Amino acid sequence: MTLFTKDDCILCDQIKKRFDLKALDVRIEVLNNNDAEALAHLAWHRLVETARKRLPILVLDDSSSVDEFTRIERHLMERAQERGVSCQASATQAACESGSCAL
Repeated sequence: MTLFTKDDCILCDQIKKRFDLKALDVRIEVLNNNDAEALAHLAWHRLVETARKRLPILVLDDSSSVDEFTRIERHLMERAQERGVSCQASATQAACESGSCAL
């Protein structure tokens, strides 16, 4: 699985702090102007328009994607339970009023 994020994204940071993504076999791709490979991977999944509206985006092993924060959180919780990986208790979801949670 791949989690597309960007720096200074409140929701992305919440996911990264709450879950041990490495233990869950989730690869993190940080989208910024300096990483053409991450942007190309995003484009390959046809998720550029989605990323312009909201981040984070989780691409599952079957190449489907989840772009709603609560659904990403739920999916990662299920994966953590299956693998016996602990995670932090659910915090109140931060709002992304600044627009920083988009590409």
